[in-house]
Amino acid sequence: MRFDLITIFPEFFNGPLDYGIVRRAREARLIETQAHDLRAFTHDRHRTVDDRPFGGGEGMVMKPEPLFDAVESLFGGADRPAGTAVVLLSAAGKLFRQETARRFAELERIVLICGRYEGVDERVAEHLATDEISVGDFVLSGGELPAAMILDAVTRLIPGALGNEDSTVNESFSVAEVEKARRAAPLQEATSNGRGILDYPHYTRPQTFRGWDVPEVLVSGNHEEIRRWRRERALEKTRRNRPDLLSAGA
Repeated sequence: MRFDLITIFPEFFNGPLDYGIVRRAREARLIETQAHDLRAFTHDRHRTVDDRPFGGGEGMVMKPEPLFDAVESLFGGADRPAGTAVVLLSAAGKLFRQETARRFAELERIVLICGRYEGVDERVAEHLATDEISVGDFVLSGGELPAAMILDAVTRLIPGALGNEDSTVNESFSVAEVEKARRAAPLQEATSNGRGILDYPHYTRPQTFRGWDVPEVLVSGNHEEIRRWRRERALEKTRRNRPDLLSAGA
């Protein structure tokens, strides 16, 4: 299996990938890993990877162009090959579980996009990534640590990575436990159950990218409409990605 890590800090992975099961899997050529510097796919002299969010707000948002160019360069400009996942690490993603690791372990290649700043332009999640993944209900400075966690969790499920193949059968988050948790999750949702909801989608320049426009409300200058739109989209994304964060029957 091949892991491609897209990041503004490629040196970060010099440490986490050099120890334990991951190191042994690399030495045994069960996996191949490669970190790619996102700034190498920018086209301005400042190597800019972020910009201010449309609609106002704090922080900066990662731009879509370098991320699309970086991922597409890995595929030689062709469509995403079968057996490949493009994973965006995001606090607003679906929760990473053992069942996700098992699904990923069946693939031939995983591209891990390490988000930074306030967020990533939503068009990356909508049109480039196959999965938007969060590793927990907390916020980190970037996606590098989650990417290393996912790489580790998936690697240990690859045949030959562990000394005893039965080690992964009856451990925490087995298939039986995952199915039980899934059946217990609330299916109706409307309001927060006290643990909050996901962030609203972010957009930055350019306003039009490959025919996909930033929602008109974000450039309208109407702050009340922007606030309402953000709340509605946040609830919509929470219903789609994390329904367990919303109260049942409210």
